[in-house]
Amino acid sequence: MLREQRSLILDCEKFLDITITAFSFIAAYFIKRHLVPGRLACLSTDSNYYLILTLIIISWYIAFKWMNMYMSYRERPFWPFFTGIVKSNLLGMILLTIIMYVMHIHAISRLLMGIFIALNIGLLTLSKFIIFTTLEKLRTDGFNTRSVLIIGSKERAREVIRAIEKYKASGYRVAGCFDIKEELLGQTVENGHKVIGLVKDLEAYLRHNIVDELIFAMPLKIIQRGDRYLALAESMGIKIRIIPDWDIHYFMYHPNIAVIRFESFLGVYNMTLQSTPANEGKLLIKHVAGYLTALVLTLVLMPVFIAVAVAIKRTSPGPVFYTQERLGLNGRKFKLYKFRTMVNNADEIRKELEEMNEMDGPVFKIKDDPRIIPGIGQFLRKTSLDELPQLFNVLRGEMCLVGPRPPIPKEVDEYAVRHRRRLSMKPGMTCLWQIAPNRNDLSFEEWMKLDLKYIDNWSLFNDVKILVLTARAVLTRSGR
Repeated sequence: MLREQRSLILDCEKFLDITITAFSFIAAYFIKRHLVPGRLACLSTDSNYYLILTLIIISWYIAFKWMNMYMSYRERPFWPFFTGIVKSNLLGMILLTIIMYVMHIHAISRLLMGIFIALNIGLLTLSKFIIFTTLEKLRTDGFNTRSVLIIGSKERAREVIRAIEKYKASGYRVAGCFDIKEELLGQTVENGHKVIGLVKDLEAYLRHNIVDELIFAMPLKIIQRGDRYLALAESMGIKIRIIPDWDIHYFMYHPNIAVIRFESFLGVYNMTLQSTPANEGKLLIKHVAGYLTALVLTLVLMPVFIAVAVAIKRTSPGPVFYTQERLGLNGRKFKLYKFRTMVNNADEIRKELEEMNEMDGPVFKIKDDPRIIPGIGQFLRKTSLDELPQLFNVLRGEMCLVGPRPPIPKEVDEYAVRHRRRLSMKPGMTCLWQIAPNRNDLSFEEWMKLDLKYIDNWSLFNDVKILVLTARAVLTRSGR
């Protein structure tokens, strides 16, 4: 999925491969010179080995690109990676030979090059295998899985299910199938997966269940008002795959948000509509960098955690931390941690304060909330230090440092369809709303627009910018 875009993770992978290639040549040089027995250990001093190393880096860089070395680890078995490595080394050797011939470089040991090629293929294969098996193990253990809902129950749907079942380590999980015919409800499609709903009820299902990808595996033209369901999933930020019947011109659906690409899904060719950031390499960098930053901050701020915990305990009876069920990526439930800033029975008292709510929409917020613990509670709210325990959520992989704030399930139940798209990115500790100068005066709709703006314009630079502005807001105590 990274083949079109120059993501940071792709650049890192290229750098790793070129570093391994350069190391392989240097190692081959020392093996040939110092470890090979007898007269075979001799090396000509006529050749400039620094120049040859430079030519190897250039040749292999081109070969890696031409031989499609950088494929999705999720959607392919390991064999194509190995064959790609072998082909890249053969092409790299051909390119190097041509360049050396043009530059009249002749005095180069064939044994040296043979050792280099063997080392390079071995080390590149080992590095790819380690990455491949590590990601595979993580997905097998339930990390980084993707829930897939299939529209259709005929041969195309069966083909998709077979592909997913064949590559279980890809992390895809079939939630079930939907169809347009009511008499097919409950029927088994393939490998125990059944028709669990009707297309006309798709909106309700997507609202209340975790779906990461929606695969249309039936002709679009037979779905009544099918464009409505494409627009529905698109507006909710759910990735759409269409197994083409090549009659899509009949449908004439024009997405408002999503980018259209053609991809191979576990060997099944499909058209994809994606309205969330498609640059998964940079997203991976975001998550890894966020995890490491959260780890460092947790260790550095541990004295602050202890001081706040003591202050809360001495001021108000009850636990130090407040936990609340929130919804994360595409509706995944998790427990959000905060320092407790309210009295212990705050949730029960809220029912009596509903009429004082200052926010429109499903969000509850009061400027001078009577439930806040005097002193320490107000201080934590003002400085936003009550949010610090969410670093634990980041370390657990449930949140990021930057992203739309995670809502409570009750709020999401009242969302319009377009609001659901804010769940299509992993939630964060801070986002555009938190750094808005007049954030407490913004309406619910304006808040949602800021979150969707963040998703539509996401970049690593914007994340860094939001973190810097958030730090400023905390230091100036402009939060609430």
